[in-house]
Amino acid sequence: MKKSISCEQAVQMIPDGASVMIGGFMGVGSPHRLIAELVRQGKRDLTVMCNDAGRQDYGVAKLISAKLVRKLIATHIGLNPEAGRQMIAGEMEVELSPQGTFAERIRAGGFGLGGVLTLTGLGTLVAENKQTVDVNGTTYLLETPLRADFALIGAHRADYRGNLEYSLTARNFNVVMATAGAIAIAEPEIIVPVGVIPPDMVATPFVCIKYIVERANSNGR
Repeated sequence: MKKSISCEQAVQMIPDGASVMIGGFMGVGSPHRLIAELVRQGKRDLTVMCNDAGRQDYGVAKLISAKLVRKLIATHIGLNPEAGRQMIAGEMEVELSPQGTFAERIRAGGFGLGGVLTLTGLGTLVAENKQTVDVNGTTYLLETPLRADFALIGAHRADYRGNLEYSLTARNFNVVMATAGAIAIAEPEIIVPVGVIPPDMVATPFVCIKYIVERANSNGR
């Protein structure tokens, strides 16, 4: 069985200043218990890689409101006014990446690729200080891979080995992030015996996951 740990134990492993990928899309498919525990333990100076900045103190927004994020790498922050305020005030560094490019950079990090060649962003602020590569007469922007010390993954079901199943669009960035974190921690809603999840529904195989967070108890952790 994959090592099962409490939410508190999982977050204790994450030091201040760590880089952390967090799955989800506007909080859908995010590991909410792990996010709340990061806030409770006050982990600081984090580099957070996620699709967005959350909304209305939901999802990653909780980390930003608590001022625990030193740098945010995301595709947009528009639904979180506090993220915009911190960026403008210089309290939090923000690197915006086009959504498709963001996903491919994570995939490149997880699969050991040297980067992503894309036309997206050429001639815009996105391309500033970045290398370009000519391929058969076409100029591409070279985007570097993204990797993290930890990947926090939200899943619908996990089996005892750590195979993960996601619910519809809640899989979003979780699948690629599970490959790109040095230590991937899964927070499933349900933990089931091996064989309960049909093999063709396993989107993340157990080899990508280091720890499974135990099911929530009565106090929510």
